[in-house]
Amino acid sequence: MPALLATGLTASPVFRKQPAIVYPFTAFPGGCCSEKKNVLVVSSVGSSSSSIIASSSDNTPAAGLISSINNEQIGKHSAHLTDQLYQYILQHTREPEILQQLREETAALPGSQMQVSPDQAQFLAMLVQIMGAERCIEVGVFHGYSSLAVALVLPEWGRLVACERDERCLDIARKYYERAGVTHKVDVRHGLAMDSLQYLLDNGEGGSYDFAFLDADKRMYHQYYEMLLQLVRCNGLVVVDNILWYGRTANPLVADKRTQSLRDFNQFLLSDERVCISMVPIGDGMTLCRKR
Repeated sequence: MPALLATGLTASPVFRKQPAIVYPFTAFPGGCCSEKKNVLVVSSVGSSSSSIIASSSDNTPAAGLISSINNEQIGKHSAHLTDQLYQYILQHTREPEILQQLREETAALPGSQMQVSPDQAQFLAMLVQIMGAERCIEVGVFHGYSSLAVALVLPEWGRLVACERDERCLDIARKYYERAGVTHKVDVRHGLAMDSLQYLLDNGEGGSYDFAFLDADKRMYHQYYEMLLQLVRCNGLVVVDNILWYGRTANPLVADKRTQSLRDFNQFLLSDERVCISMVPIGDGMTLCRKR
């Protein structure tokens, strides 16, 4: 793809962290307390049918795979995200200069594909702003792109607990926190995330956080999620990344342990009545979990 001149973004795989296709879904029009029936849909490119994987009314718990229906019965759904369409999205994405600098440095380093994309970071920051969040947690910092995006929009008295086990990654993240002038907002926790989260719980901080972003070891998602759910307040939000796993979770032919653990976790969220959920096809797919 050509360079993205409108925002200074360059067409690089470093922020192409998204599945090859975007899976259609319907939003939850009335929120988790709506009496309307809510349906979440996953389909394949070129397929004439889709499978309902989540359906719930006011008192009906979400169930597993229910049935198949024709796309014509669904109504409008997400467009297939071609390179041209994604370029257009990036051209209309606001990326602060400090985030651009971090992205460009990360692009030259191993594992750059693990970094969230600019449009995904913008979405996370918007969620934090809409919520008026002041206390946030991130599990899996990498080089700090998403945590920096969140810290930039937190109020001066805000706090972001950033959990990361790789000290080399944290060296880069800390450098950009300092350059951006948000060091006072970020509480870096180097070590195993389970230990860091347990420390917060033991310190009496349960139910005191507004927002959490989970983007760490996929095979540990369930354990992380349970602890984060204890830490966020009622109506707080836990956002889980990589739930589409580049389309692998929807592909029955893929059965490696990491994919299967994500698939099992997605199915678990579907029936977890402690939260209301919305699976959104941004980046590599995210599920928003609002604590009831």
